[in-house]
Amino acid sequence: MKEQILGLLRSVVHPEIGQDIVTSGLVEQVAASEAAITVSVRFPKSRDPFAVKIKNQAEAILKEHFPEAKVLVMIKEGGQKKLPDLKEKTTTGDITKVIAVASGKGGVGKSTVAANLAVALKNMGFRVGLLDADIYGPSQPKMFGVEDYIPDAEEVDGMDQIVPAVAEEIEIMSIGFFIRPTDALLWRGAMAVNALKQMIHQTKWGPLDFLVCDLPPGTGDIHLSIIGEMKISAAVIVSTPQQVAVADVVRGVEMFRNEQVHIPVAGVIENMAYFTPEELPDNKYYIFGKGGARKVAEEYDVPFLGEIPIVQSIMEGGDTGRPGSTFDERVEEVYREIADKIVGNVMKNG
Repeated sequence: MKEQILGLLRSVVHPEIGQDIVTSGLVEQVAASEAAITVSVRFPKSRDPFAVKIKNQAEAILKEHFPEAKVLVMIKEGGQKKLPDLKEKTTTGDITKVIAVASGKGGVGKSTVAANLAVALKNMGFRVGLLDADIYGPSQPKMFGVEDYIPDAEEVDGMDQIVPAVAEEIEIMSIGFFIRPTDALLWRGAMAVNALKQMIHQTKWGPLDFLVCDLPPGTGDIHLSIIGEMKISAAVIVSTPQQVAVADVVRGVEMFRNEQVHIPVAGVIENMAYFTPEELPDNKYYIFGKGGARKVAEEYDVPFLGEIPIVQSIMEGGDTGRPGSTFDERVEEVYREIADKIVGNVMKNG
């Protein structure tokens, strides 16, 4: 019964530290019988602002599953050792290179590019993982058809590690596995950052040649927090040809080039660059303008990685849980050429 109670309490997460109250060691004691359940939760600091909320959540879930028992969750404060820094025992040690896929603004297809880039790297023979760090709009579970995946935890060397989903031979971890779609926009910055730290350092990553990291759109605190948590080898910036999107490329480049960040930009990708109808395969229609991202890349001395056309299979693949690179040769060829350039630029930068 005690193990069942602890299992239920793992669904109660302390928003500030980003861990459930069992894994983080906040649950000090559990006493249980058919008639009564008593749980002691000790918080490291006095007057923890989340204490009452956590107490109410814990009592509610236990009452739901044990309606016949009297449930009491007691709050204790102070006297606990400092919670460990996740960096001290990280699971990222066997990851060779990390590629951050970013965009200056939303709506440019960044997550679609990240998914297909991961597939292209896998098709080139690399061992690949995909971290969906887009806290406000996680897309990778849907793009790879693993929306219903519920991560399990395995204890390794005294540390709980989160088992990633695997699709198309790619290890996938997403914040979307832990939250409902309606929850993401309600998260505060600190909550989001702590959840991401846990995903980075506690996912049971295997030996990987490349970890593709799908960042949130824009530039801000969450980006800097992710950059501070892992050694990013290079950044790839996604844009569309419109001037409003291209202007945001500059902010992305400047963020990564900032002297405090200092991450090489492997290049700029122009997504949705042109449209080619099936019946006119030799025609290209630049419906959003032409060459905007290429021009900015040249101006800021950043490699231009290529144009990705508007292809129906890319859209359909994202909706059906199979990235276009997995079944459309045209899409796979475009992404393979881009992936090849990225690998070359990453290796050149060490």
